[in-house]
Amino acid sequence: MNDLLAKSALELADLLASGEITSVELTGACLDRIDALNPRINAFLHVDREGALAAAADVDARRAAGEELHRLAGVPIALKDNMVARGMPTTCASKILGDWRPPYDATVVTRIREAGMPIVGKTNMDEFAMGSSTEHSAFGPTLNPWDVERIPGGSGGGSAAAVAAFMVPLALGSDTGGSIRQPGSVTGTVGAKPTYGAVSRYGLIAMASSLDQIGPVTRTVADAAALTEVIGGHDPLDSTSLDEPVGALVDAVSAVSAAGRVEGLRVGVVKELSGEGYQDEVLAAFTSTVEGLRAAGAEIVEVSCPSFDYALAAYYLIMPAEVSSNLARFDGMRYGIRVEPTDVPVTAASVMAATREAGFGDEVKRRIILGTHVLSAGYFDAYYGSAQKVRTLIQRDFARVFDEVDVLVSPTAPTTAFRFGEKTDDPMAMYLNDIATIPANLAGVPAMSVPNAVSAEGLPIGFQIIAPAHADLRMYEVAQLVETLSGDVAGACPAAQWEEK
Repeated sequence: MNDLLAKSALELADLLASGEITSVELTGACLDRIDALNPRINAFLHVDREGALAAAADVDARRAAGEELHRLAGVPIALKDNMVARGMPTTCASKILGDWRPPYDATVVTRIREAGMPIVGKTNMDEFAMGSSTEHSAFGPTLNPWDVERIPGGSGGGSAAAVAAFMVPLALGSDTGGSIRQPGSVTGTVGAKPTYGAVSRYGLIAMASSLDQIGPVTRTVADAAALTEVIGGHDPLDSTSLDEPVGALVDAVSAVSAAGRVEGLRVGVVKELSGEGYQDEVLAAFTSTVEGLRAAGAEIVEVSCPSFDYALAAYYLIMPAEVSSNLARFDGMRYGIRVEPTDVPVTAASVMAATREAGFGDEVKRRIILGTHVLSAGYFDAYYGSAQKVRTLIQRDFARVFDEVDVLVSPTAPTTAFRFGEKTDDPMAMYLNDIATIPANLAGVPAMSVPNAVSAEGLPIGFQIIAPAHADLRMYEVAQLVETLSGDVAGACPAAQWEEK
């Protein structure tokens, strides 16, 4: 593997700024590794070699001319394939969009282009972000670089696998119920879900609008902080965007890294996010890191959030209801594929039915049917209305415990990566992978997963930090301390030894 690819994004940024390397050289190295490894792990659905190299050459020319550039200018990045990028295929890993090429950029894409970061391509995912394993992609599963017989998490397994396999130093994902953090946990990457509204959702193809949030996928906490500074901030094109600054996340992370301590920090261990269903090694790694936080000056407090026991059930009523509404636009009439039936008269209704039958996968259909049912007359109050009441209780539990502690911590996922096919026949078993990540989405608070340890089987384990809304900076400070305690887990990925043939 090219030595450059083992470096963090900020280390690469320093090399670019000093003139020791060029963006064309770095981007070419990423593209060569993608060409060599993607047939093996299927992390990318589309690679834009020409566009990425052109963007890299432009950055190099501007730097040579003495232009002042963004710190991450020239550092390559990948996008989850539910973020629109002008002229680049956007499929959401579904057949229904066909070869649709959007005529505009998502706000996060605009900001990445303005920062001078070459976009190397679009990554694989569960279809329309529905899944916990990236087994539900219409274009085949992504494999975990730690063990290719295991899942890379979902729905953003492609972005996580691309970063874990040293294909790119940075990627973007979207997190609706844990789709950045859970893949981060099982691939040994850092994944952050900012406060709801802190990063614009304009141009993110919606799954569940009140839950979706774009965030960074990286190998270090500092890189995640730097990327969040690029993509965050108010956007008038997004009605849910927060009108507040991102904050100096990288400076805060650097300060904690230098000190190795966060004095006076109150850390809450959530009673409901451990115990039955969690692997012994996951709990042991979590406990060890909590004790490390105590030794670094933190006060450890056990807290109880009783409503969290109902979070999974509430989520799987609210989310499908929003899915049913958001996916109604995919009808074979306006964009994407159009399938006309041959066995019945061609009408608007029959074309919609034939198109959706051919274009949507089983998991998407399952969630649309469930969501349509819970929104129907006679069931709305019993299901959707009750789930929203539980959501309010979860928000109140968060508000109560954040009066007592500064952050909450838990394992990110109850288990390490499972093998392909283990849970595809049991949707409930699959859904349980998100049991620790879902509460943060229901409340809109920031949360992130940091690599914590490696199991006896050689699989990564994640550690989750949850902070109050708008306290993303505090979350990053604690995450940096956890990373310092845990060491370079990401660098232990076996893919680091894979050679480009």
